[in-house]
Amino acid sequence: MLKNKIFNISSSEEFEKLSLEVYQYQYQHNPVYQKFCKLLKKSPENVLSIREIPFLPIEFFKKENIITEEQKAEITFTSSGTTGSATSKHHVADLRIYEESFLKAFEAFYGCPEDYTFLALLPSYLERTGSSLIYMADALIKRSNKPDSGFYLNNLEDLSEKLKKLDQAGKKVFLIGVSFALLDLVENETFDLQHTIVMETGGMKGRRKEMIREELHQILSSGFGVDHIHSEYGMTELLSQAYSIGNGVFETPNWMNILIRDPEDALTYVQDGKTGGINVIDLANLNSCSFIATQDLGKISGEQIEIMGRFDNSDIRGCNLLVL
Repeated sequence: MLKNKIFNISSSEEFEKLSLEVYQYQYQHNPVYQKFCKLLKKSPENVLSIREIPFLPIEFFKKENIITEEQKAEITFTSSGTTGSATSKHHVADLRIYEESFLKAFEAFYGCPEDYTFLALLPSYLERTGSSLIYMADALIKRSNKPDSGFYLNNLEDLSEKLKKLDQAGKKVFLIGVSFALLDLVENETFDLQHTIVMETGGMKGRRKEMIREELHQILSSGFGVDHIHSEYGMTELLSQAYSIGNGVFETPNWMNILIRDPEDALTYVQDGKTGGINVIDLANLNSCSFIATQDLGKISGEQIEIMGRFDNSDIRGCNLLVL
């Protein structure tokens, strides 16, 4: 079965082979994706490499049911959406694939969740239902099995005290927060954290003016007393995340990849080091669509992936991006 192969990829050759198998499966079993491919005159017969695979524009998740035939959604994740705008809906047929994806990725980048106390400062996500980020954070909090792990909404004083107390006790802490809330935290208090990883998941959510990542990270690293601010790049429409351990350079787990398309011609790719639109391959999206053309800008230089912002006409959404 395809889902048994996803998390056992160990080489780029295996990734390419499995990507083509997943493409064939989704072409045959996902009617919306098949219709899109046929419009581009693409089919398994003439798609022989990753770069020939059609990438479904992410807007399709706002108006179509992107799910393979004969599958029922176990859960539907939704994007935050700005007031009055349509929200994306990601129908997830098998939650175990999502859980395996975020746990294996976390372990690959950071080790065992059980080693950390998780403090989740995600007010804008907690204020609504259907957030895939809340689902992931909740699972990590439970997996950590630490009494101090938990969510924080607006109780910044409690969080400040807990953060200082745990760090001073030498406990490994993982603070994950939405950008505007982390800024609120360091405006009220200054920290000198020695044992804490601080990760921003992006997004001002209309609560603050947007700022470039370098400025955000400078303020946060100074406020928390840490050398680097970590970042997560994920979105409602994906079941995998890329991570940055600092400097805005991201890495993907073995079952995820990023390609950079020409912003003027969506069916071609730019040269190494050039900025363009981000196409994501997420093989964990087995039962929806693994090949998504996002509204995000990025560039790849050698092995380094940079996430740089949104296309100007993109609606501001909840994935981890700051405007250029």
